[in-house]
Amino acid sequence: MRLHLLLASVAAVVLAGPATAQTQPAPAPQQTGPIEVEIDQGVLRPLQIAVVPFTGQHGSQISGVISGNLKRSGFFDPLNPASFIETGLTLANAPNFPQWTTIGAQAVLYGGVTQRADGRMDVGFRLYDPYRQCQLVSYQFTATSEQWRRIAHKISDVVYQRLTGEAGFFDSRVLFVSESGTQLNKLSRLTIVDQDGFNPVFLTQGDEVIMSPRFSASNPDEVTYVALGKDYSRIYLYNLSTGRRESLGEFDGQVLAPRFSNDGSKMAFSIIRGGNTDVYVMNLRSRQLSRLTTDPGIDTSPSFSPDGNQIVFTSDRSGSARLYTMRADGSGQRPISRGGGLYTAPAWSPRGDLIAFTKQQGGRFHIGVMKSDGTGERILSSSYFEEGPSWAPNGRYIAFARQSPGGDTRLWTVDLSGRVVSQAGYDGRGSDPAWSGLLDAPPANLGIGQGPDSCPA
Repeated sequence: MRLHLLLASVAAVVLAGPATAQTQPAPAPQQTGPIEVEIDQGVLRPLQIAVVPFTGQHGSQISGVISGNLKRSGFFDPLNPASFIETGLTLANAPNFPQWTTIGAQAVLYGGVTQRADGRMDVGFRLYDPYRQCQLVSYQFTATSEQWRRIAHKISDVVYQRLTGEAGFFDSRVLFVSESGTQLNKLSRLTIVDQDGFNPVFLTQGDEVIMSPRFSASNPDEVTYVALGKDYSRIYLYNLSTGRRESLGEFDGQVLAPRFSNDGSKMAFSIIRGGNTDVYVMNLRSRQLSRLTTDPGIDTSPSFSPDGNQIVFTSDRSGSARLYTMRADGSGQRPISRGGGLYTAPAWSPRGDLIAFTKQQGGRFHIGVMKSDGTGERILSSSYFEEGPSWAPNGRYIAFARQSPGGDTRLWTVDLSGRVVSQAGYDGRGSDPAWSGLLDAPPANLGIGQGPDSCPA
């Protein structure tokens, strides 16, 4: 059940701050509203998984979050628990396999929560392939009771990784600009939520206009954004754990679109001076500023490649907005977008293979991707208005903002196939999303191949 098998099935018809949880192999056996999902290119046949309600405190809540996560990914169809024949599964028992294949379950996940004397809890779980009648994963997380949602996201990542062969993305957060008030009196605040829309925290008070929030790829606690006041525009660094806010300094001109390099050592952004907009890079240690573009056109929205060697940006130097790449020192500037329309807001995939973008063409806005050399352009989503793509940490999903005619701007996501387009879990108005990396590194040992009933490689 690797990713290519899941994709073959599709084609056939078709994250307060991070808290570290202790992990270890499991012991041997002894959202508020409806999710709106738009399937707009063919029929999707996801893998049917039985997520059995976990036992113990927060157990049913944990399994509910896992089911919601897996369903939103588009690769999984959690079965209705009312269809389960076998009940009472515990970590001490293996499933009765025929009772799960009878209802069409292609994978079975179950677990339990055990309270420790010190107030922490152990959450063990097991994932089985009922057709091969063997165990895919056996694992255990340890955390405080307040972290049960984090644990549910981490379990979701383990399941996703084991069944697709790719890293998960559920134990992550989204930074964005939340909006309230009227169009003439709009209040914008820097806001952070878990990737499923829960636990929103407002990081600013609404006394400034907030723009362009982004995470540091090297430190999920470090973010940047632009704040506009009555007579200033500033780029801030903000630490999510400490709440410390630091300005990068005063610049001669308005600053726009800051982006970290992947190692967190540099910041690329644009400055508007004398009617001209150019891309600059600042060394965050020395605060030395270097100008990378000098064209009289508008050069903005820089985004580093994962290896830090290149930058993609938007420029209208040819007469219309197109995507360009250059080396990190500003040399070798060349256009890469080849289609018609206006290209803006490029974002380099964490995998390094693709660049996401916003495109305006034919009276509509589109979210698309292309290879880093500009070939292979594909449109993933189109509507009245959408903008600001940001990659999930595994490089398979993109968050963006969408607005319907006369409606509010909301956060949405789309997968790389373009088949699964869904409104994000956050229920309020929002724009300019930025997806964090995973809050913790994935577990190195998933208990694979360590038990007598483990599935063969």
